[in-house]
Amino acid sequence: MKEKTRQEFLSEEEKTRYARHLNIPEIGEEGQRILKGASVLVVGAGGLGSASAYYLAAAGIGRLGIVDSDTVELSNLQRQILHGAAALGMPKVESAQKRLGDLNADIRIEPVRARVEQGNVKDILADYPIIVDACDNFETRYLINRACVEMGKTFIYGAVYQFYGQMSVFDAQKGPCFQCVFRKQPDAEYMRANRGVGVVGALPGMIGSLQALETIKVLLGIGSPARGRLLLADGLVLTFQDVRVEKDPDCPVCSKY
Repeated sequence: MKEKTRQEFLSEEEKTRYARHLNIPEIGEEGQRILKGASVLVVGAGGLGSASAYYLAAAGIGRLGIVDSDTVELSNLQRQILHGAAALGMPKVESAQKRLGDLNADIRIEPVRARVEQGNVKDILADYPIIVDACDNFETRYLINRACVEMGKTFIYGAVYQFYGQMSVFDAQKGPCFQCVFRKQPDAEYMRANRGVGVVGALPGMIGSLQALETIKVLLGIGSPARGRLLLADGLVLTFQDVRVEKDPDCPVCSKY
């Protein structure tokens, strides 16, 4: 009889840690073992990445990559709850590794201090089937989307602006990709004008948590992940719209898939 690997069973300590998951019929012990064996990459250790990485680590995702090139600044602390005052000046990926390791020492945190660019995007994404988009710029999103389409990966999208947020699950094998919905990348002038725009701190916490939830659903094959749907959140009046989005047959990225 084949000897079980570490990922094929849960220790008694893990059964206690994840007891609330084990009590959910859609997850249970089998589902928790799937999460334990999963690999997820979070691109960005800012506001969205703080919430999504926190809840993915807490959920027991066995291998969690964190990509970011920046260091922790005082202005980050209003929303980026992965970091504290003691981490000021520290690379964000190191701060994230320390905080998440304290939250759950049983999982593997892989910090990648790099900026995602054309020349490295596929290498960075290569070992992770699910990519959580927690970045803060258009250029990176378009790069990630193309790489995910070409490599057959799931792209969990999230974005925030002031009181407004968006979230979706893009998978070119099962629905539209990011560029089907956001066809044209904004020009350089628009992107410069929107760098550093304000956001209320709790909003990326909400959207990032939804990204973590969708990641767990995709991994477990449960519920209805937001494929072909774009969730629009208005935090100022607290309303949500679920907009249907279709695969674009003329999409320059995924039309051949």
